[in-house]
Amino acid sequence: MSETTNFEAAAYTALGTPRDRVALPGTTFDGTVNLPVMHQAVKAYLANQRQGTHATKTRRWVVGGNQKPWKQKGTGRARQGSTRAPHFVGGGTVFGPQPRSYEQTLPKGVKALARKSALNARAREGALLVIDRFAFDTPKTTQVAQLLARLELLGRKVLILTDGHKPMVYLSGRNIPNVRISAYSDVTTYDVVWSDVVLVEAGAIGQALAPVTESAAGPVKVKKAPAKAKAPKAEAKGAKAAPAKKAPAKQAAAKAAAKPVAKPAAKKAPAKKAAKKKGE
Repeated sequence: MSETTNFEAAAYTALGTPRDRVALPGTTFDGTVNLPVMHQAVKAYLANQRQGTHATKTRRWVVGGNQKPWKQKGTGRARQGSTRAPHFVGGGTVFGPQPRSYEQTLPKGVKALARKSALNARAREGALLVIDRFAFDTPKTTQVAQLLARLELLGRKVLILTDGHKPMVYLSGRNIPNVRISAYSDVTTYDVVWSDVVLVEAGAIGQALAPVTESAAGPVKVKKAPAKAKAPKAEAKGAKAAPAKKAPAKQAAAKAAAKPVAKPAAKKAPAKKAAKKKGE
């Protein structure tokens, strides 16, 4: 699928302040989306991640079974030479997996076309955003987390592409769930397909955005999903535990109130009978 289109993307500062939309370069973002090539590239990438160290033992490597289990004739059973044959329990495996390489190689042109198609697909969806410049002096996870919070991207799969290798940006975002950081030149088709939103640094796509003077934005409160899930459980436990504690107290009070009433009645009865006997 190929259509000559001039794509534009929303632009933001590193603090999340909106800027004017940016025109994406036509050399890369020309509307080409080749699904078969993307599938081939993703399949090759996943295959190359396999170690291929699986192995099963044939009857040659299984311990034991050197002695003939029973004599050749006279038992009425079939002749057997070893208990490590494949049809015995504990025997060897026939045609089992053995260590091998799963490596798949693709031509450079196919890789480039697949990567270009993946980026075009994100641009078509409006899921490609441009960040003017990542200038982190020290690694700080809060900086990346606040940017994602202001762009309302927390909880989504975000791919951040920087202009060249920037260790400070990588160290700032590596601990955030569902966030991957890579140099624009090193990104793979699988990374782009995996993501929901792609944040690209302006310099990586050949755009030079002038710096914008902006005041430091106030921190955005980041609510964690696990805290919300645990809160109702804690309330439910507290609600169930309260009646359980009150019930024994009520029963003890009722028993304590009943005992003093019953004992005096039992003691007074013998005293009255004794007085009547003395009067007679």
